[in-house]
Amino acid sequence: MRFVGFRDGRQIHVGVLTGDGRVAPLAEAGEFYEDLPAWTARARELTGGEPGTRERALTGEEPAGREAAELELSGLTPAPAVAGSARVICVGLNYRAHAAEGGFPIPETPAIFGRWTASLAVDGTPVPVPPDEEGLDWEVELVAVVGTELRCVDEETALAGVFGYATFNDLSARRAQRLTAQWTLGKNSDHSGPIGPVVTADEVGDPAKGLRLVTRVNGEVVQDGDTSDMIFPVGRVLAHLSRTMTLRPGDLVATGTPAGVGYARTPARLLVPGDVVEVEIDRLGPVRNPIVAWPES
Repeated sequence: MRFVGFRDGRQIHVGVLTGDGRVAPLAEAGEFYEDLPAWTARARELTGGEPGTRERALTGEEPAGREAAELELSGLTPAPAVAGSARVICVGLNYRAHAAEGGFPIPETPAIFGRWTASLAVDGTPVPVPPDEEGLDWEVELVAVVGTELRCVDEETALAGVFGYATFNDLSARRAQRLTAQWTLGKNSDHSGPIGPVVTADEVGDPAKGLRLVTRVNGEVVQDGDTSDMIFPVGRVLAHLSRTMTLRPGDLVATGTPAGVGYARTPARLLVPGDVVEVEIDRLGPVRNPIVAWPES
């Protein structure tokens, strides 16, 4: 199943895609992640389930009191299917070839930094280049969406606790990123985290077995990697985090990018206004965004 977000006034709601260009609304994003088992079961009813369940659900016959009517996806204002309270936790240098292209040794421990949900965007959102940057760098990444509370768990338990995965572009303002040893500023420019629909883990499988990740700039392939090159696989990253912080349903963990980023090229190459960047991951789909100039004040 694929879950998308959309705005309803100031709130973000989550719905499930029904496969025909329509979305069945489920709940406000915070409510959705507070009771994932119930809303996932509801989504299964709305997308198939036992014969007749989808028809009964859409007419509101069962279960009572829950949203049912399908909406045209094209008529909605899209938003990340993420609760405002979610943590966006990112891993740097998590692919062997990427570490090598930057001249870094293979890390012994995951390098962790954070984003805020305010930096997230969706497919089609114009991404501005901050005024002090020559451009933005691209980073296709697999995001794991936590589905259950994880506290001091082992790798197997952590991986089993993933609700779903999404395609993510960790667009980076390299000048700001390099000002200090802390990367936070350069990883939180406006709209710099485009993310795709959340696809349930049962449809994706174990990422360690290899998912292809590709980035295209103006149609040219600039990154072409595979999740099997991860230094720390998804379960290990989540288990590592869970020994310091309790992960909660709806938290996002971006798991790093493969080789091919712009700063490591000779000469360096960055995204500038007029460029279009597209990231895509097997079984998850693409996210495509135009790069624009910083708006005048």
